[in-house]
Amino acid sequence: MSETRFEICLNAVLQHEGGYADHPRDPGGATNLGITRKTLARWRNVSPWWALPKADVQGLGRAEAARIYRAGYWSRVNADQMPPGLDLALFDFAVNSGPDRAIRTLQGDLGVLVDGAIGPLTLGALKTRIALEGAATLINALCDRRMSFLTRLASFATFGKGWSARVTAIQQAALAAAGAAPSITKRRQTMDILNGYKTYITAALMLLAGLAQVLGIDLPTLDGGSAGHLIMEALAVIFLRKGLKGDIAQA
Repeated sequence: MSETRFEICLNAVLQHEGGYADHPRDPGGATNLGITRKTLARWRNVSPWWALPKADVQGLGRAEAARIYRAGYWSRVNADQMPPGLDLALFDFAVNSGPDRAIRTLQGDLGVLVDGAIGPLTLGALKTRIALEGAATLINALCDRRMSFLTRLASFATFGKGWSARVTAIQQAALAAAGAAPSITKRRQTMDILNGYKTYITAALMLLAGLAQVLGIDLPTLDGGSAGHLIMEALAVIFLRKGLKGDIAQA
């Protein structure tokens, strides 16, 4: 008997959701198979949620986890109504960042009312968009906007590498399921890294040019720019960029 799309997508999600963990910097706290203590307590009608022992989270089995995923995430984002590929991208987004955010992001891409509920209007716009462009465009847009959100989180410094790898893997799997060519996300990320260092490279060249003049080395192309001026500008560029990066990380 062939697997359902839910089972296929759940297997893909669980490849990125490990066993039991209780990382001090993870706001979800005690987690097993991607199910947090709070989510499990809500599922089992335990209130307040902290009354649920962490041992219960640790003992969570795959079968119960699958029921939670189907009811709280798969059905919540109406994944059964999504074409292959987009169902996985939206489902994993919902698991990682919440169904409401995943739905609102998709609605933003579709240009419909952003209300966090997938109804006839959203499904109609989805059908029209896919008929015109196919599912791949939406998959790439959804994954790109998901990464944009993740990079703005304060915890990205701790979990960013894993999140980035996860989104890339899900994007590739989703595109394959949609019958589309692999994306160039990895190459774009490499280019972004290089672009990020252009400022430092420019500042370093300015600094070297200033030091060269201090040492008496003639650089004809820099006539009119004093050594001290070049060095001060280089240092200003470096510290300005560091300050901007700090502000962005705290945003």
